Amino acid sequence: MTLAMDAGALDAFLKAEFPQVGDDFDILEVTEDRLRVGLRVADRHLRPGGTVSGPTMFALADVGIYLAILSRIGPKALAVTTNCSIDFMRKPEAGRGMIAEARLLKLGRVLAVGDVLLFSEGQDAPVARASLTYSIPPKA
Repeated sequence: MTLAMDAGALDAFLKAEFPQVGDDFDILEVTEDRLRVGLRVADRHLRPGGTVSGPTMFALADVGIYLAILSRIGPKALAVTTNCSIDFMRKPEAGRGMIAEARLLKLGRVLAVGDVLLFSEGQDAPVARASLTYSIPPKA
């Protein structure tokens, strides 16, 4: 399957449809096999103890799969998360950005399933792993 949206188109879509968070993310790579997106970690993303919060990591995983889906089906703002499971495995490093590597496992007409590995920049071992399912709106 060919890409429907490249990194530039996805970035423009994210900034237009989600201006409240669009500037937090950098789309690093888009291929038919995976999407890599970075999060610029700021103080508002930290929890007590100086680590990146769980809700922030959920947001990064969710945005990663969302953009991976849109890269394949085009700009469908109403695609929504229907399920998410996250395993938090290591403490992310405060003061470093985070990177999500998203892969689609199944892209159907109404559901998409994918996995995401989350990394602190500069670390080889993932800090979290997420599995997400999305509902895709019907064609207009």
